[in-house]
Amino acid sequence: MNYLVHLYLAGKNPELQIGSIMGDFVKGPIPGHYPDKIRLGLQLHRQIDSLAQTSRYCRNSRQRLHSRFGHVRSIMVDIFYDHFLANQWPAYHADSLEVYAKDFYLTLQEYDQWLPEGLARIVPRMTERNWLVAYREKPTVERALQHLASRLSRPTPLGEGVTELYLHEAELREDFEGFMVEAKSFVGSKLKTV
Repeated sequence: MNYLVHLYLAGKNPELQIGSIMGDFVKGPIPGHYPDKIRLGLQLHRQIDSLAQTSRYCRNSRQRLHSRFGHVRSIMVDIFYDHFLANQWPAYHADSLEVYAKDFYLTLQEYDQWLPEGLARIVPRMTERNWLVAYREKPTVERALQHLASRLSRPTPLGEGVTELYLHEAELREDFEGFMVEAKSFVGSKLKTV
């Protein structure tokens, strides 16, 4: 769900990027038939998700959100962090977000034979609607939350979550910036031996 954060943290290697974007679509043990770097990208995605669960920055963000959102606060934080990264992209990457996104959509095409079915299904929409860039806009965040809410097995207020972004934007952005420093250091230590 927070595609842009995972992509950015995976660095420049296309197979690491592909593995990182596949993370929400590959459950259980990582299949051995994937190339090594795609497997590593999948592992990295899982490790970043684990870091986000224990990070004080992400915990602070979840606690800022109204308790009525319960367990879906983690989903909200993921999406809000993509929004902040999209908006602050020039502080994180030399290429424009438009160029970065276009290059990654080409990478998805190049590695389409490795994509899990669920991801392969959404790639055309992701590309056509330019999701990575669109996350700059709050209406996109709102639509994403509403879409996810409609897919959950039990009713939640997730679809109304964008109100929390408006209410706590400055504090959430500060949490995001702290998490990105922490996550970049964490990923750097994991990829040092690669």
